[in-house]
Amino acid sequence: SETSTVNCWLTSKLEGGSGRAVCAGSAPVAVALGAPQRARAVRLAGPGRVLVLGETGGLVAYEVVSGRWEPLLPAEAVGPGAVLATTPLPGADPDGDALCAVGSAAGRLAVLALGQPAHVAHARLFEGTMHGLSWAARPVGTPGDTAVLLASGPGGELLWLDVGQRPGRAPWLRLAGRLALPPCKQRWLTCAALLPRDGLLCGDRRGSLLLFHCCSAPGMESPGPAACPDGTDCASETEMSFLEQKETLPLEEPLSVLFGLHGKTGVTSVTCHGGYVYSTGRDGCYRQLRVRAGQLEVLRKRRPCKGLQWVEELRFATGGDLLVLGFHSDSFVVWSSRAGEALHRVPCGGGHRSWSYSGECAAEAFAYVKQGDVMLYRGARQPGEQHVLLPSLHGRHITCVRRLGAVHPPGRPAVDVFVTGSEDTTARVLALDERSRSALPVTTLDDHISSVRALALAGPAQPRADGFSTLLFSAGGRAQIECYRLLLSGDPDAESTVACEVTHVASHRLDEYWDRMKNRHKLIKMDPETRYMSLSVVPVPDTEQLPPPCLFLAAACSDASVRVFGLLEATRQLVLVAESFHHQRCVLKVEAFLHGDDGGTRSCYLCSAATDGILAFWDITAALAEATAGCPRAAARPAPPPVALGAPLLTVPAHSCGVNSLHVRPAPGGRVLVASGSDDGSIHVCLLEAARRLTLWRLGPRGLQPLSSAFFHVPDLAELDCWEAEARGELHYCGVLCGQGLEVLRCPAAAAAVPRPHTLLCATVPAGDCCGEPSSGSAGSPEGTSACGAPQAEGEEAPEALSCSSFSVVAGPSCSPCAAPAVQRPGPHAPFS
Repeated sequence: SETSTVNCWLTSKLEGGSGRAVCAGSAPVAVALGAPQRARAVRLAGPGRVLVLGETGGLVAYEVVSGRWEPLLPAEAVGPGAVLATTPLPGADPDGDALCAVGSAAGRLAVLALGQPAHVAHARLFEGTMHGLSWAARPVGTPGDTAVLLASGPGGELLWLDVGQRPGRAPWLRLAGRLALPPCKQRWLTCAALLPRDGLLCGDRRGSLLLFHCCSAPGMESPGPAACPDGTDCASETEMSFLEQKETLPLEEPLSVLFGLHGKTGVTSVTCHGGYVYSTGRDGCYRQLRVRAGQLEVLRKRRPCKGLQWVEELRFATGGDLLVLGFHSDSFVVWSSRAGEALHRVPCGGGHRSWSYSGECAAEAFAYVKQGDVMLYRGARQPGEQHVLLPSLHGRHITCVRRLGAVHPPGRPAVDVFVTGSEDTTARVLALDERSRSALPVTTLDDHISSVRALALAGPAQPRADGFSTLLFSAGGRAQIECYRLLLSGDPDAESTVACEVTHVASHRLDEYWDRMKNRHKLIKMDPETRYMSLSVVPVPDTEQLPPPCLFLAAACSDASVRVFGLLEATRQLVLVAESFHHQRCVLKVEAFLHGDDGGTRSCYLCSAATDGILAFWDITAALAEATAGCPRAAARPAPPPVALGAPLLTVPAHSCGVNSLHVRPAPGGRVLVASGSDDGSIHVCLLEAARRLTLWRLGPRGLQPLSSAFFHVPDLAELDCWEAEARGELHYCGVLCGQGLEVLRCPAAAAAVPRPHTLLCATVPAGDCCGEPSSGSAGSPEGTSACGAPQAEGEEAPEALSCSSFSVVAGPSCSPCAAPAVQRPGPHAPFS
């Protein structure tokens, strides 16, 4: 199949011996019911009853078993332009009795129970048009014998009504609250749900999600006659008015608003499951949210399948499957997230017409309005005959993998958790079951629009009481980077025994970044088809130059660039902070690392490799410090243009063609071990050491003694000059170096600890002059040391004598130099700045 799954169907049921397998999920032919009046809206009250609201306002019901129409409300009781909403009775079976509410264009409301349609409760709610009616669904397992009805009126006014039923009498109504929707053009409610912790979640036609304080207790009992407005009986079928009573209630504003979360096409449903909130919309996506400290927080956005432009509702099946109801072009689709395929597909002309689906019971039905009549699909639910022989991890080639860590489920052995990226545009979190030797899916990350080629983790996992948390970066085609916060914990009830909470932190695309740039007509447009080939999280040293909360990510790009991004997790921003096009060809690998003297200050370095086999090393400390200073701290502040990384410090021609693997590890003595593999079939391992040092020596009766040493960055050194200077009452020794550039270094005299009188010397050592063939040594060299004074291991070749590119006298008394002074190798400490 398209997902690389091997399926098996039972073929014992064949049609007339023709050899064709009967598809269990095939829908029967639609039947026109022949409505007595032109239909405006249709609702299913279970699979065997169809409610039809006419354009003139009459409400009728169609009984599938008897095939007859029964009138419920006359047209004059409602009028044209009405709205219809139904819900099962609280505590009743979904296929049993239901409550039906009809709102008119004159602001009137009629509520009746389908089990006793002769008893109708009437109420006047608004002076103007009633734009919408919604029944707020209760959380599963919440007790209570009342239903919550929300009515949208003019000016964004929203009324909360508690509704209950008593046998032989009309339903009772109680006005519990008065709410206000945020200002917008289309200001009415589309869906609502009650939260487990005294909250009301609403979705409006503008695509916003609203969180209100709960106006009534979930387990409220039915009131007596004295609780009705004006002291009248709640069961009375005469119309009561709430126009005066609602003015005495305060107009409550929402506690939290996510304006336009689903775009301008509106929110279609909201539901609660497993401690999370889910919302769907006509933008083809559903979102997972949570309520924290009275505020709505979006965790992630998911698109259930390609081509599903309209997601109407989510239904969580008992077997753990997630059923997505929506529309693909002009067909209604029930999509199974577990199987990755459509269980039902009904051509109905699209979701803009009135429709209804019922699939809670043993029978399934779908009704919709077509040319004023009602069409009905109906059939018995059959057990699935599909068996999965070999489940798939991905639909295409797996391109990258990273180990996230280990989870310890209660009463179970530890489970290793991995994340993989594939050309099927998804990244999947997998749990490795060592007993069955299989990888079980935990969750899927499907925000990419092209292949996922690289993954990176931000440091080690952060342990928690019930698991661990980590930050994951994924990147690939179409110049797209996604960032997630993963919280993994043990869940014995899950098939993989691992639960994963995914929070989408930030994303970045070069074409979106280009659209936000100013004066972009003066620049060369970046290629939106750029692919990210490799990712590496920059290990930032704990210094004052790079304060938190910045986290940096280096990326190797197919457009010949090396880019560095900065992440601000608090504001959920991922911005481009630095870049370089030095390689002039596709960059395949990138690796960030820290390097410095043992016990001294460490700097950030970057190693990149391209298709020509050349490794380039960059010092990005200054670029990161500059980027951190200009990094936006607020979401509304625009990001500054990226900083240029400049030329690399060193290039090494390691291979003759592209580099496929690159690893950098620190080695003792301030060295760096670099290993790379290439298409040419070779593995290149090199040991790098920064040997451009400026050393301060003391010349005394016992010879030369090194005082301090520091690296300098001027290539092709030509000259050195040194002097003494005072700054803020403190003596410093300064040196200036020239070559292909100019650099000034300074060392405090206190750090050098020079007793007077002594002569001070400065000497520079170029790269590569401390390693070579053994030499004959020098006068005064003690036994067991090399000519430059470095300790020598047994059997080790002695290096050649110290080679000085430049030499200068800083200060000293008028005395003759000592004869044959002993030379010592400078230490690793570096007081120079």
